[in-house]
Amino acid sequence: MRIRLPRFIRSFYFISTVTFLIWMVFFDANDFVTQYQMSKKLNDLETDKEYYVQKIAEVQKDRTELMSNPELLEKYAREKYYMKRPTEEVFILVKKKPEKK
Repeated sequence: MRIRLPRFIRSFYFISTVTFLIWMVFFDANDFVTQYQMSKKLNDLETDKEYYVQKIAEVQKDRTELMSNPELLEKYAREKYYMKRPTEEVFILVKKKPEKK
């Protein structure tokens, strides 16, 4: 018993097209799965970029405020970097964490 295939299925162009599509879908470096993964990664990176752009704007705003106000700058230096005047002493109090039983 012999299977009869329609003539257009046996044609060179049909076989070439099917082979090309299979290659592009499964074996090519830019297949659909890779394209989807890259698209998802791009979306994640764009979200991260928005977050960091917002943080940069906040830091620039804080920096502008610090540089324009000497009292605020001194307060920041004392709190963050434990700076002091030559005649002062600084005591750092650290809270103990309660012990778990």
